[in-house]
Amino acid sequence: MSHATSPEPAQPKQGSTSSAGAQGASSPTSSLDAEAGSEKSHESTECDSATQKTPPGAPTASELPPLTPRDFRAYNRLAEKMDYFHNHFRQSWFLLYNACTSGRRPSNMSLKQFIDEGLSLVQYLEAHHSIEETYFFPLLARKMPEFRSGAGGRAGELVLQHRQIHAGMEAFEDYLRRCRNRETELELPVLKEKMDSWGDVLLRHLDQEVLTLGAENMRKYWTLQELRSIPI
Repeated sequence: MSHATSPEPAQPKQGSTSSAGAQGASSPTSSLDAEAGSEKSHESTECDSATQKTPPGAPTASELPPLTPRDFRAYNRLAEKMDYFHNHFRQSWFLLYNACTSGRRPSNMSLKQFIDEGLSLVQYLEAHHSIEETYFFPLLARKMPEFRSGAGGRAGELVLQHRQIHAGMEAFEDYLRRCRNRETELELPVLKEKMDSWGDVLLRHLDQEVLTLGAENMRKYWTLQELRSIPI
């Protein structure tokens, strides 16, 4: 996998936070609180949403009336809040990965702090995915195939991405634990190899999940009343 030395800011999705991972983003918590969305035009979200798969019989974005700014914010609520948490994961990932590609860890971090940053990323991702698959995905899966659970190919695309992330994350976590326990010395090139095995799917998932929850895609499946009943 090839990553840039520093994350390139993605084009912001209307009403959501930047895709690049804001500096200083808070750690995720179960309350899923986030900042309110913008009232600007949602043309970029409409463009991105065109790539989403539409179920048979569901209206396309062009067949639906334009959303008012108020309705757009309501439909985009889940995407905004999800991106808030995903920005934390992006920030942590690139802190670690940039150290690997530059050959030096941040000057303000001790070796222990750097290792703990990686282990914290694992801990937060595991908790985040567990909450999603236990409470959030089953609700969305009633109408949206991307969130369906199941064995093998019966699982939805976003659920399959979770499994791919965790498969690669296990070796990453095991290496960092052995480094923290002084069973082996931390080598940044080795850590990079452990990150390369699951980095692409992680970053793709962080973007794709938010896009799937965006206003123009969600309105194809849900009424506003139904959407308000989905907690996050």
